[in-house]
Parts: sequence; C-alpha cells; structure tokens
Amino acid sequence: MSASVARVRESAIVEGEYPFSRRNFEQIATFLRANTGIALNEAKAALVYSRLAKRLRLLGLRNFDEYCRYIETADGAQEQHEMINALTTNVTRFYREPHHFDHLRQDMAPRLVQLAKQGKRVRLWSAACSSGEEPYSMALTMLDVCPDVERYDVKILATDIDAKIVARARLGVYREEAVAPIPAATRERWMARERDGAAKQWRVKDAVRSLVTFNELNLIGSWPMRGQFDVIFCRNVVIYFENDTQELIWRRFKEVMKADARLYIGHSERIDVPGFESAGLTIYKLGDV
Repeated sequence: MSASVARVRESAIVEGEYPFSRRNFEQIATFLRANTGIALNEAKAALVYSRLAKRLRLLGLRNFDEYCRYIETADGAQEQHEMINALTTNVTRFYREPHHFDHLRQDMAPRLVQLAKQGKRVRLWSAACSSGEEPYSMALTMLDVCPDVERYDVKILATDIDAKIVARARLGVYREEAVAPIPAATRERWMARERDGAAKQWRVKDAVRSLVTFNELNLIGSWPMRGQFDVIFCRNVVIYFENDTQELIWRRFKEVMKADARLYIGHSERIDVPGFESAGLTIYKLGDV
C-alpha cells in the first residue's frame, strides 16, 4: 500500500468525540457484511459513528482502534452482538404496507383456515420481525378471518437477528400511538389497555400471543426450522444486502415455501431469480424454473 493511500485510510471520516478513520469504518463494515450480509457504504459512516460512539463510552474505550481490536478478542464476543444490534435498523409499524395484509386477509387466510379446519398444518413466517408489529398484524389478520384460529394447527414464526428487539417483541406491549393503525374493534377485542405511569399502553392478549413464536435468527446463518411455509413476510431487509446475498436469500426462501405459498417483500425490493413469479404488488409465488 502506498503512503498516500495509507494516509487516506487513516484520515478521519467523521469528526467527533472519538477518532474514526476510514480504516475503522472498513473494519466494521467488513465484519457486518461477513456476519449479517448487510453492506454499508461510506455514506453510512456518520450513522455508524453515532450508534457505536455510545458503545465506546459504555465500555470506557478511548478510540475506534481500541474498539475494533476489542471485538476481535474472546472478551469482546458479546460486544459483537451489541454492535450488530446497534447497527441494524428496526423500523416497523402495525399493518405497514396495508395492501399486503389486505391480500393476506382476502386471498390467503380463507384458504389457510379451511386447510387448518381439515387438520392440516399451517405456518406463517415473519422473517425480520423487529419489535413485533408485523407478526402480530399477521396474527390479527388471521383472527379477523377465524376468531378461534388458535384451536387449530396455525402458527406464526417471528425471527430477527437482534436478540434485544426479539425480547421486546415477545412482551407484546405497545404505546397508544403505536397501536393507532389497528382498527378500534380489533384492538378492543384482541388487546388489553394498561397504564405505565401517566402513559397509556396496550398489551397483546394471550389468544394472539399463542399464535406467535419469537426466536433470534440470522438470515445468512443456519435455518433450523422444519417444514415449509404457507406465507413468508420478509420486507425491507434484503435491500441492505449485496446482490449475491439477496439472490441467496431468495433461493433459500424458495426451498421452504409450499407450492401455493406467497412471499411478501418490501416496496423497494424485487426478485430476479428463476422460480418466482409475481402474484401482486411486491407479492410473489413459486413459478416455473
């Protein structure tokens, strides 16, 4: 490496409390890509700095050189998880992209309920569940169609790479403003109003919670699930991956989808791999290879 290139990599990429060089950014971005599939370009440097500077303060480290060395040690293994949690985005809300839930309610749920009543196994997957609004919206949609759906073999798997956000989702407690997209009648039937001091909040009732199982899962890691899915929601996730990783994820979804399953993806995403065909706006089904 030439001296001039070395100076560029060592120069500060973000000005702040801690020195943060291009080399630091490259080390962090390389680790994140290798362990999560998420690709960060230099335009995200300020975001990386702002989120990880809090970790440096908490750990009592003086600079990002120390931080990058620390996460490579045995003592820093837990910090690797904290870093991933800090750098992954958790933006969600109830019934986000409403046309997906309209499709689930009108086109999928009636058939799935019929199968369940015939004793068949029905499985849905929220593959990046964040704080739980998506899988609970899926559960509420199924309950709209069949209020006693918990009597049957219908389950929703909800997974996310962030262990802390999964724990929060599992609680099923949301502020008043968060539940505003839920129709009033649905909210009153399937959620319980509580207070947290002066603030109003709502807790998902057991009938809804019983439909959803939350687990930590890295989409580029191993998938321990058995069986195939009737419905998969994976929205606004693979957009953060490089093209080859996106293709890998789409192919893996194809392998765990039933013949008449549907895959719901984000509004900025598309599937270009063989074996899928459009079934609606950002909705896909299996097609000819």
